[in-house]
Amino acid sequence: MADDSTSDLTIKRQREKRRAEKVAALKQKQAREKRARMLGIGGAIVGGVAAVAIIVGVVVTSATPPVDPATIEIEGLETFDNLEALHVQSAVEYEMTPPAGGPHNPTWLNCGIYEEEVPAEYAVHSLEHGAVWVTYDPEQVQGADLDALRSAMPRSYIILSPFPGLEAPVVASAWGVQVALDGVDDPRLSDFIVKYRQSPDAPEPGALCSQALDGPGKIS
Repeated sequence: MADDSTSDLTIKRQREKRRAEKVAALKQKQAREKRARMLGIGGAIVGGVAAVAIIVGVVVTSATPPVDPATIEIEGLETFDNLEALHVQSAVEYEMTPPAGGPHNPTWLNCGIYEEEVPAEYAVHSLEHGAVWVTYDPEQVQGADLDALRSAMPRSYIILSPFPGLEAPVVASAWGVQVALDGVDDPRLSDFIVKYRQSPDAPEPGALCSQALDGPGKIS
């Protein structure tokens, strides 16, 4: 007959063995799950990088090549030669309406969108710096058309303002050049902006179009 103490020791060892086996099995399971999670994260990162690479590749390869402004031709364009870039303190009688260059105030107009008329002598100084001045007849351009015109303007080197009495709904001017447009959807407007905004042909290209005078009714 087996000794009771020996029997108890055997049972205890068996229990410890089973417990150790369970612990080992649990650790193996946890290790497998950890590896699976790491593989999943790694795959997601690789997949994400691949997706970004695909997107970037599509954007780069499908982007429209930049247009050379020199190749743009604008029907109905008027040009004005030998304009004097003089600084004057008095009002100026310009030879074209709206002005597209000539004597101007020593202070330039800050570029932006205006809902009121702006002083021409200050706006002309901005043209000297390479800005484009888009003017519209407030009797002909209103409501949704005006909203669309404002939304179409670039964020820099642009002045947009009403100019009552224009012969055309919209007129775009830069230093020495101007075009009368049939409306806010006239495709020549975007061509004009691309061709003449910050043009090297302006007397002072790259000079500031900010940090000077805000005209009345500036909204952005």
